[in-house]
Amino acid sequence: MIFGFFPRRPDHPLAHNKELKRIIGEIRRAPAVQAVEEVSSWLDSLKFADKFPVDRLFEIIGQLDDAAQTHIRRLKRDYLTATENSKIEEERQWSRCYTYFRTATEIYESCLQRAHADPKSKVSEAFKDGLPLLGARLQALRTNQLRWRAYRYASVDDQLWLALGRTFLAAESAGYAQKSFPLYTSQRSLTSVQHQYLHALIFHVSGMDGLTLQQIEMADQLIAYFMSGFVFSAENPSGGGFWVVPTTGVGPTRLVQHRLSPIAGIRYFWAAAAFKGIVQLIDTLEHGEMPSDFDFGEQTSSSQLLPVLRHLRMCWAPKPPQRRHVRHEVTAQMAVINNFFEIHKIFVHALREIKHIPGVSNWSADNVSLGGFRACCDDKRSAILKLGSLVCTQAEGSQSQLLGTIRRISRRHDGRADLGVQVLARQVRGIHLQTRRSGISAANRIPGLWLPEDGGVGLKRIILPLGGFSVRETMEFHFSGETHQLTPLEIEERGADYEIARFRDSS
Repeated sequence: MIFGFFPRRPDHPLAHNKELKRIIGEIRRAPAVQAVEEVSSWLDSLKFADKFPVDRLFEIIGQLDDAAQTHIRRLKRDYLTATENSKIEEERQWSRCYTYFRTATEIYESCLQRAHADPKSKVSEAFKDGLPLLGARLQALRTNQLRWRAYRYASVDDQLWLALGRTFLAAESAGYAQKSFPLYTSQRSLTSVQHQYLHALIFHVSGMDGLTLQQIEMADQLIAYFMSGFVFSAENPSGGGFWVVPTTGVGPTRLVQHRLSPIAGIRYFWAAAAFKGIVQLIDTLEHGEMPSDFDFGEQTSSSQLLPVLRHLRMCWAPKPPQRRHVRHEVTAQMAVINNFFEIHKIFVHALREIKHIPGVSNWSADNVSLGGFRACCDDKRSAILKLGSLVCTQAEGSQSQLLGTIRRISRRHDGRADLGVQVLARQVRGIHLQTRRSGISAANRIPGLWLPEDGGVGLKRIILPLGGFSVRETMEFHFSGETHQLTPLEIEERGADYEIARFRDSS
């Protein structure tokens, strides 16, 4: 201080209004990658700028965060639509965005801690007007962490749920939990601390571990679309739903009992009008119509939306869906191959054992039924497993193989992955198909996996590599001395590396 009268300006470039304005302008004009990395760097530098008054610090952080939003949306779009990125580049893209959300969360939290450390100061009193926006942005940043962990099918840390609950309860206690305002200048919609918290809760119970990246994004947009139809209350619902205790650090859980024993601080939420809305929307899309207020972009078709809507209908239903098959607890080791072309070789050559094939993985199954099983993959290959991948499994001591597809993935903190696998077939025949005009050239042959037990009279179900099916090409294959002539009908299902096609057998 000069003569003890005037406070010293913080020794930081962003303390100068002119310099701050210049930097914000450059960030808005910069390429997305450069802009997000620069904002992360500036936010990181502010962690040690302890001479800023808390209201001024919040103002600077808010401007930086606001300037980054357009770039963050671009990076997310690039991440979700990338098709040919290497694993290293995919990791770099993910880390860049996740680091931003974590860094921004930490610096916003430091503002809150400083305000609480000296609540009676004039600066802290003046800062109270900014608490609703600060709380909502904190919740949004944490929800983004939840979202980006879902993109990796990674489990959620208890500390994240604890922080989400703590901010909600603080806002509820102070009376601003439902105060609405735009979260950023680039967004027209209104939000609140409670709104952001509820979005995170709904996202978690919506089974994202069973959706592809693109489907996760569609589900997230559908949550926002139907948010007004959810009820969030301290009162126990009569028709089923979910519950959470914000102080425990535990994520939300489906309400399976009619009444829970009283738990201090418990909150309930359920789909209510949202469930009715999603049922109506499914019916509308199935009839080939699109609601006028439903804008998911021109490139999103009803055929893409319907599987996601049906998935959410199941997750949000008042009563949980009943399992089709009884599950049994087991302890079984199994060998697994998850490459279409290697799987094809297994069935073409009728191999009795697969545990010695190069690239085999070792899984531990702990829960089985007629329809599938739950297993844990604890080797390094768990990082490359994809939802919808085709797998061939053989239990230890068994002489037969099962063909299945990965329906759910949940990656643990220790690198292992818990997997839900649906059995596609117990009888499989390895074949080679060719177009009927191509002759017998091996170069024109397409590998296929014939599922003889599920075809039906005059029909054939055949698993092909992605892109192997053409509705314009009649095909044929030879098996056990017989020639099967096939007329293509439709694609029944597509996975990460395969497609199940239906043909009419005219032989």
